[in-house]
Amino acid sequence: MFNNFRVEISFKDFDQLKKKLDFCLNRKICKINIPCKGNIKKDFLLDVVKFIGVKYKKLDVIYHYSFYHQFYSNKNLSYQEFLNFLEYNKTYNKSNEILLVSGSKKRNQFEVLDILEKLKFDSNKNIKFGVAFNPYFFEEIDNKIERNRLKDKLNSHFVKSIWLQFGSELNQLTKEINFLKKIKGNYPNFIDNELKIYGSLFIPSKQSLARFKFRPWRGVYLSDKYLNSLEESNKITKNIIDFYLKNSIIPLIETELFTEKQFKEAQNFFVL
Repeated sequence: MFNNFRVEISFKDFDQLKKKLDFCLNRKICKINIPCKGNIKKDFLLDVVKFIGVKYKKLDVIYHYSFYHQFYSNKNLSYQEFLNFLEYNKTYNKSNEILLVSGSKKRNQFEVLDILEKLKFDSNKNIKFGVAFNPYFFEEIDNKIERNRLKDKLNSHFVKSIWLQFGSELNQLTKEINFLKKIKGNYPNFIDNELKIYGSLFIPSKQSLARFKFRPWRGVYLSDKYLNSLEESNKITKNIIDFYLKNSIIPLIETELFTEKQFKEAQNFFVL
């Protein structure tokens, strides 16, 4: 059932990573995303790429690369480290696709659009990148900025996938997916035929709702209806999953599902 979906794995050390990867493989989950945040960055991130590339060759892994967390002492050095990471990823990772993110706080002249512009002079078009898109901005000015940024990213011709932020408003999501379809129809030079769209997904629980209410994530828009009722958040999540599947959007499950209980709770959302 999870064969065509992706699962994000966070971890503190190699022991925890190994346990989670083995859990996934035992349940035939082979498509994994590794975030770039917390301690998963810089030297440890490189060690992870090699560890998985050597010991878990059957996995299809997409690494996230945050220009906020991967910043070194200056922009030039940081950019060179990024280029080094691309080569390192080619060596150990058969996927050769990387999700580029600016980070929760964009660094001046060192965020995704800056990097895509520089890559035109340093790389070839065989590299595949994913970029983020938030479909849940309600203010017209914010929505316009997000759309224009996406068009600029696509104009680089490096982009092979779009990764949707998580949110709860299906009407807003529907509107922005129609926008993406219009782009593909009206501006074929932006996108090749292999473009994929992924959609972030959280399996709700009382604990996760409490965390989102107490400390909202930057850029994540969740309605009071979603946050104040587990029953309602379950319904909204199911509707979003159905929408994803009907529109060929591949779910990326960001929730922890590395116990039997978590795994079964996630399974229930995908039962027809």
